[in-house]
Amino acid sequence: MKVLIIYTYPNHTSLNYAFLQKVIKGSKENPNIKELQVLDLYDEGFNPLLVFNEQKQRRDMHTDPSIEKYRKQITWADRIVFIYPIWWGRPPAMLMGYIDQLFASNFAYKDKKRLFPEGLLKGKSVVCVSTMKGPTHYPLFWLINAHKILMKRALFNFVGIKKVKFFEFGNMESPKGNQVKKLEKIYNYFKKINH
Repeated sequence: MKVLIIYTYPNHTSLNYAFLQKVIKGSKENPNIKELQVLDLYDEGFNPLLVFNEQKQRRDMHTDPSIEKYRKQITWADRIVFIYPIWWGRPPAMLMGYIDQLFASNFAYKDKKRLFPEGLLKGKSVVCVSTMKGPTHYPLFWLINAHKILMKRALFNFVGIKKVKFFEFGNMESPKGNQVKKLEKIYNYFKKINH
């Protein structure tokens, strides 16, 4: 299994970074994971802004040479792991900008002139590890599960990725947030996954 980790948080002394380290550690100890790549969007200086003009058309995003290396990473990966905070009920703008550019027509999906397109990323799986200040069940009860619906139904299922696992960790700024226990949960999950 080849794993691509996409990390989206600007601070390397944060809890999100600790989750990244646990994902890496567990993955390296897992004999089923043969290769591992990490993309830190902030360290990379990824530009999340969409620009369309006479030279750069939306319909050509799937061949944009400035993001070719990121397309190659997605194509290469069997499993894509996203690590990010939930801000305002959704992933950060940096990650959404990455998604806007990379999950483009004729790369991630193909319009078939029907109700739904053909997903071109079939066979891949996704794990979303997200943190938030609010209670763990806040997105479910207050936002009617908007985060999971956005990521799973509106994005991943749309591009053909059916296997999606979520870890939503709440109360992460509280002394009672069980941060150590949650970090170990992530480490153990990645140490043991086999497909």
